[in-house]
Amino acid sequence: MTSYLDRLRAEGERANPFFAWMGVRVLRTDGGEGEIEIQVRPEFGNGEGWVQGGLYTALADEAIVLAVYQTLEEGETIATITESTAFLRGVNAGTLRAVGRVVKRGRRVIFGEGQVFDGEGRLCSSTTASYAVSRR
Repeated sequence: MTSYLDRLRAEGERANPFFAWMGVRVLRTDGGEGEIEIQVRPEFGNGEGWVQGGLYTALADEAIVLAVYQTLEEGETIATITESTAFLRGVNAGTLRAVGRVVKRGRRVIFGEGQVFDGEGRLCSSTTASYAVSRR
């Protein structure tokens, strides 16, 4: 069976409909980290003109999941249990880059963290998440 990471490496962003729709570019899926990038578009803005906070959380989650998938064994799958994001800096133009990593891998739960940075490398948000591990 082909894993999600194998499909992503073979098909690129088309393997993930969210990536294809939003214009997310995968930068890295190895070394225990996941890294993605997106060009900010006007339609990402909220009523104040800043990128809507849910996008920060979604990008961090996707980057963490790219790291989590590197730890999964054949037949394992995950589902998000909890997620919390602290918003530190607003962005309304340029790029956003998210980096995710696994903090702890247990048999049934995986804990991860992700950060989103602006185009100048400044920290915009920090996310922690936990994922339930199950077998197909």
